[in-house]
Amino acid sequence: MENKAEYIRNKKNTVKDMTVGSPLGLMVSFAVPLLLGNLFQQLYNMADAAIVGRILGSKALAGVGVSSSVQFLVIGFCLGVCSGFGICVAQRFGARDMADMRRYVYHALILTAIIALVVTTATAILTPQILHLLNTPDDIYKEAYDYLFVIFLGIPFTMLYNVLSAILRAVGDSRTPFIFLVISTILNIAMDVFFILVLKMGVLGASVATVTAQALSGILCAVVIIKNFEILRIRKEDRRLDRGHFMRLIVMAVPMGLQFSITAIGSMVMQAANNSLGSVYVSGFTAGMKIKQLAMCPFDALANAVATFAGQNYGAGRIDRIKRGLFEGIMMGVGYGVAIGVVLFFFGRDMSMLFVDASEAAVLDAAGLYLVRLGLFYWALGILNVSRMTTQGLGFAGRTIFSGMMEMIARIAMALIFVPMYGYDAITWSDQAAWCAGILYILPMCLICIRHIEKKLADAKAA
Repeated sequence: MENKAEYIRNKKNTVKDMTVGSPLGLMVSFAVPLLLGNLFQQLYNMADAAIVGRILGSKALAGVGVSSSVQFLVIGFCLGVCSGFGICVAQRFGARDMADMRRYVYHALILTAIIALVVTTATAILTPQILHLLNTPDDIYKEAYDYLFVIFLGIPFTMLYNVLSAILRAVGDSRTPFIFLVISTILNIAMDVFFILVLKMGVLGASVATVTAQALSGILCAVVIIKNFEILRIRKEDRRLDRGHFMRLIVMAVPMGLQFSITAIGSMVMQAANNSLGSVYVSGFTAGMKIKQLAMCPFDALANAVATFAGQNYGAGRIDRIKRGLFEGIMMGVGYGVAIGVVLFFFGRDMSMLFVDASEAAVLDAAGLYLVRLGLFYWALGILNVSRMTTQGLGFAGRTIFSGMMEMIARIAMALIFVPMYGYDAITWSDQAAWCAGILYILPMCLICIRHIEKKLADAKAA
């Protein structure tokens, strides 16, 4: 009774219950702040790339982009872990068990601190070895090292913001993280200009600006949760360490982190193959990747909305709503994928001029070719991301690892077999091969998991 009363009291404030109402309307309203937040998050990277590429030149841009796949591997693991923590919180929120939800929040924060310390220490020490593994060209090695080393030092701030925003999303608030992301993005762009143009710090200034802005967004999130979210405020009785809560969080979060990292391993192999083709293709691929990441923002926002929707409704035992949410989520994802694919097909090369001067025709041609071919298959991400995040939201994070493995195998095969034969042409088809391979596994698995839960709930009801 106390849990229910606390839920009702807080529901009138900032949290959002996704177990009642139109699934489509709920997911769209939840996804819009996430989308805007993702767009501003990409502005971090785009500001770095645009200022570095246009002011410091294409080699400096290559220095920033040469390690993008390993950044995805490391940062992706951290983000996946934070998202996994959020799913445990969402399920307890959907079940209206506020006391147990707070215990999960407390244990998640402890695990976040431990993981941040270990990952930061390891990656900072191994930065030179990582760059050599990526076949980083000698003429951009210094820029690549300066940028990557500082980004790795900022991992604790990245994890702070993402675990807190995942917790807020779990209780239905996607607006607060967005507001702080806007503030920190504006600050990041201003500091980019100051560090690079005024202080003449070069590529190092771009990474310092990014880390400082991420730290601010994380600190602001913590302050607001403490002041405004009573439902998430940790109480004395919530601070008892419990092995069961730790294990549940680890079982949910680590597979999600590994899924990101496994996917990134394939990207690393592909990028290493591309790096061996020379700095022109590194610069073109980097510019194309920036556009690709921007175009993926709606997919990420929609997938996170679907995961929260699935998690809350699983906690509430609403299997009918989970099915409907999956179907409507895929339809939205495919529709957007077709639309943005047309844009990339016709305007990809022109969009690349955000990062590359018009005089560098070879670099622009490489970026344009990559984006044109991506545009043909962007619809596939709507199926892949929604199916994967629904499966994770239902608590089957371990099963989603295999979709990442399918993507990894596809990218590695393209890099090791076809790049030596066809060069950059093979690079431009690698992502599409990975997406289709992932779908072949994750869509059927998602449907199997839903049927498993349906049977489990029916058996429990019959008993």
